[in-house]
Amino acid sequence: MLDPVYSQLLLPLIIALFLAINMGASGTAPSFSAAYGANLIPRSLIAGLFGIMVFVGAITAGKGVALTVGRGIIPSEYLTITLTSIILLSVALSLLFANLLGIPQSTSQSTVFALSGPAVYFHALKTDQLFFEIIPTWFILPILAFGLTYGVGKYIYTPMKKRSMFQFENIKEHDALQALVIIASLYVSFAIGSNNVANASGPIASMIINELGIGENDQNFVLIVVLSTLIFAPAFGIGSSLLGRKVMHTSGKEIVEFGPLSAVAISFITASLLLAVSIFKGIPASLVQLNMGAILAIGCAKHGFREIFSKSSVKKFWVIWVVAPILSFVLSIVMTWIADLSGFLPK
Repeated sequence: MLDPVYSQLLLPLIIALFLAINMGASGTAPSFSAAYGANLIPRSLIAGLFGIMVFVGAITAGKGVALTVGRGIIPSEYLTITLTSIILLSVALSLLFANLLGIPQSTSQSTVFALSGPAVYFHALKTDQLFFEIIPTWFILPILAFGLTYGVGKYIYTPMKKRSMFQFENIKEHDALQALVIIASLYVSFAIGSNNVANASGPIASMIINELGIGENDQNFVLIVVLSTLIFAPAFGIGSSLLGRKVMHTSGKEIVEFGPLSAVAISFITASLLLAVSIFKGIPASLVQLNMGAILAIGCAKHGFREIFSKSSVKKFWVIWVVAPILSFVLSIVMTWIADLSGFLPK
């Protein structure tokens, strides 16, 4: 007969899978919207390619972010089965809300806010890294992505466009450009894996260590993260297949029409920024917001600031980006309060 502890672990694992599915849907937009819009990759292949690259990114470059999410915001000993389930469910519900509206949302921000809810409730919030590294990075990286991409769009892409005909409608004539767009899509997926998978695997790793009484050291933690990734990374591909199409359409079509050169620039700039912060700082950050900042920059370079920022779809992004993390925080702290009153949390 299965030990009760092992059977209880199934609930947070199932919720984490649900979360990974929603993360896959949200992450598909910055990864494959350009290749999808140019019809370079059949829709049926996108989910598989996305899932594979997410897995490789998580295995090779995701350790630092997993440590931050699993230990850096709330002390790891608080991550019991009940509290981990609450945190992951809060994130998943806030992302589902954004995905149903077709708005790519920051998984990392929702996760950090969901972890902060119980931490605030128990007066155990680790403020140093949160306030002095994580939150400043959330503001700096999108601005940096916007600035770099605006420079590329204004001083490199626009002059090149005047001398060439690199458009999606004739991309089939340029084999090298087709390959570059596909490579950029795979590179973005890899960067997502280096950062976003940790939002599920980090809390799960700390929970398993607590519940099974495994020695808490970096080696055990990383081993459990790797095993968790074997489960969660394929779920990213499932989410891409089930919920990714609407989000890709919103990201790539409703804000600004951009050509293959600008799409490649957006992909390489934003993925490189996310990969750097994942490897060197271990900070959970938002590729979705980096990508959207870069898309807005290309739009501003082509059409001007006023025209782009007056679009109703852009305004909708700002609202959802604020509401979804707050919703995640409120859900987690309310459910923690209810669980505590009901006696489901250890004293």
